[in-house]
Amino acid sequence: MSRNTKLVKGDKKTMNAWAFYDWANSVYPLVITTAIFPLYYEAKMPEIISFFGGHFSRISLYSYTIALSLLFVALLSPILSGIADYIGNKKSFMKLFNYLGVVSCLTLYFFESLPIFFQFGIIFTANLGFWGSLVFYNSYLPEVAERKDHDKLSAKGFSLGYVGSVILLLISLAMVMGADSGAEKIEMMRYTFLMTGIWWFGFAQVTYYYLPNVNKEEKLTKEIVYSGYKELQKVWKEFMGIKHLKRFLRAFFIYSMAVQTIMTMAQFFGTSAVDWSVGLDIDFSYLSPELTGEKLIVAKNANEIVSSRMQISMIVSIILIQLIAIPGAFIFSYFSGKVGNIKVLIVAVSIWIGICGIAYFINTPYEFYSLAAVIGIVMGGIQALSRSTYSKMLPDTTDTTSYFSFFDVLEKVGMTIGIISFGFLENAFNIRYSVMALMIFFIVGLILLFFVPKVDETTK
Repeated sequence: MSRNTKLVKGDKKTMNAWAFYDWANSVYPLVITTAIFPLYYEAKMPEIISFFGGHFSRISLYSYTIALSLLFVALLSPILSGIADYIGNKKSFMKLFNYLGVVSCLTLYFFESLPIFFQFGIIFTANLGFWGSLVFYNSYLPEVAERKDHDKLSAKGFSLGYVGSVILLLISLAMVMGADSGAEKIEMMRYTFLMTGIWWFGFAQVTYYYLPNVNKEEKLTKEIVYSGYKELQKVWKEFMGIKHLKRFLRAFFIYSMAVQTIMTMAQFFGTSAVDWSVGLDIDFSYLSPELTGEKLIVAKNANEIVSSRMQISMIVSIILIQLIAIPGAFIFSYFSGKVGNIKVLIVAVSIWIGICGIAYFINTPYEFYSLAAVIGIVMGGIQALSRSTYSKMLPDTTDTTSYFSFFDVLEKVGMTIGIISFGFLENAFNIRYSVMALMIFFIVGLILLFFVPKVDETTK
């Protein structure tokens, strides 16, 4: 049910409702993708998994599943965006993917008892639901806000997302910490999956109430189904004639490979590369697979302490990133208004290069926390600014869904390449080599950004 059927650009209630969907959906990437589910997944899945006749490390198979879901979004979104443009029901498609993600989150509660095919199927559909809904959500930005407000509203959306997701993550942290043993902590994580689905569904209704769904009463035909790909071709040809937009998209395609991969796979890096026993007053000489009797009990207790510390510390570090990302998004938005979007993006990508270089060498929890703080500053900034930069560069049009579908296809294909590269290198070598591969993506993206004209000079 909607408040109205006409979208008025610049209406404050509509803009706030649009931004509020970030509050609703951001719990998925934080709780499911980044913080809680990866810990649960690593605790429940064996290190080597047999799947369709092949043998994969659990991290690489997870990364391939995520990459496949992103590729599916990239292939499917042009069809759906074409239908949405002709029929005018983009909100219906946004709901469809939203609810697919919600049901998948709720089903994760039963993850351990599912056959392996369905386990990875639920991971696939959950990610598909989240990213699929964003295709239509992002396309509303130039429709609900004037161009001068794009940076501020985009940053507001991400900031609301950070606040909302941190609230739910703090509740989840309290639940996990309240459990007595490591096994009980892992079991308690299942309830956070239910909470995520309920949160996402419930708060999204605020957005749906204010965003209109203007049906054009067009009949669905074969031509309309394939119109999305025709629209992408049309958009591509148009963009190739707009110098600043063409160059920005090339840079965005490369550096977004790394940004989104880090956000998706960071938890696995923290659990694999960091020595969480550092600083603990435990005699680790007992940790040997040949131990029996009393020494075996001591060893198990030591492992229990390290595992518990890792689980809690990873969740805390994610909360740290989210809290710092809130002012980070507004800081980058502020400076973009002073010196231009592209210059600020160059600074952000340069910081990401430094993050990847340092990440290769970190080993202790304290080093990991320090790096997480820096990540928090640039994470919100580069996400919000990339979305608003693209929005400001668009030519005047009412066909925003197709333009943002093109943007999302680029982002998803880039993420697919980045995550597959991460998973392959982790499986073949180790996870530190995966981080260095992401550093190369950032370097190439940085070089390409230097050839993009300033947004402020090309949008007047």
